[in-house]
Amino acid sequence: MDIDTRLVRYFAAVADEGNLTRAAERLYVSQPALTKQIKYLEQQLGVELFTRSRSGMTLTEPGRIFAEHAAGLLAGWDRMLRETKSGASRAARLLRIGFIASAANEFTPEIIAAFRRAHPDWRIDMRQNAWTDPSAGLDDGEVDAALIRLPFPGDHRYRTRELFAEPRWIVLRADHRLAARDEIDFVDLWHEAYIASPPENGWWRDFWIGGDERPADTVIIGAIAHNTDEWLTAIGNGFGISFAPASAARYYPRPGIVYRPVRGIGPSRVAVAWPDSSDANPVVGDFIQCCLEVCAPDDVTNLS
Repeated sequence: MDIDTRLVRYFAAVADEGNLTRAAERLYVSQPALTKQIKYLEQQLGVELFTRSRSGMTLTEPGRIFAEHAAGLLAGWDRMLRETKSGASRAARLLRIGFIASAANEFTPEIIAAFRRAHPDWRIDMRQNAWTDPSAGLDDGEVDAALIRLPFPGDHRYRTRELFAEPRWIVLRADHRLAARDEIDFVDLWHEAYIASPPENGWWRDFWIGGDERPADTVIIGAIAHNTDEWLTAIGNGFGISFAPASAARYYPRPGIVYRPVRGIGPSRVAVAWPDSSDANPVVGDFIQCCLEVCAPDDVTNLS
């Protein structure tokens, strides 16, 4: 019997969370789709894996046995794919770096230049990812390392080194009632509608609408955006406001849109992240070293 590893991954998430809603958020899928896939897996196996109740999903005895083997199977499969893809890149002298939006801001060109000086015979492939993948390709094994923003879902599975932090600013229409202020108090924004990424992004989405630092019942979603252009268009059309890194004011200026500092909310942190399987690749280590030397020269520890 051949079973899609995606189904095993879905099962493992539900088994870990004991709750379909939380598992769906973790997997970036809708709850109805996840429910359908779990039922399909049970049909393929011919056994019931979960007992459903109002309190959540509880493993049956067959489910418990399946769960014991699922973690090792998935870990082995992921490592095999990651190392195979990484091996192909090393053979081609190609370093794959994932990122979202502006990556490490103005530091990015300097990081790339430093890496090229260290490895002139290597190419570096910068791979931009949509908001729907906060890991910037790490989760799929498509990159050797990534320039990401902390926190992101599943960041505990990777090695990370913080490079710098920058404030979260608010993005508003130029005619918004608060746009004339030089700085805005976070509490004055609690009852505004927000432009958010898809619900499947879970708490990562909440971070970018300030949901991590205010009561949940104050969050109002005005529209959903999947990328930067949709996000700015929705704000410009008056569907809501949104948080962004302070650097977004430099990278994404647009007529009718303003960016303002906010008091009372924590910053966004930029980091370089990599899987432990990349530790065996000295070229990845050199890239990480370049990131640290360029962005955080006072906090550099040689990784070799």
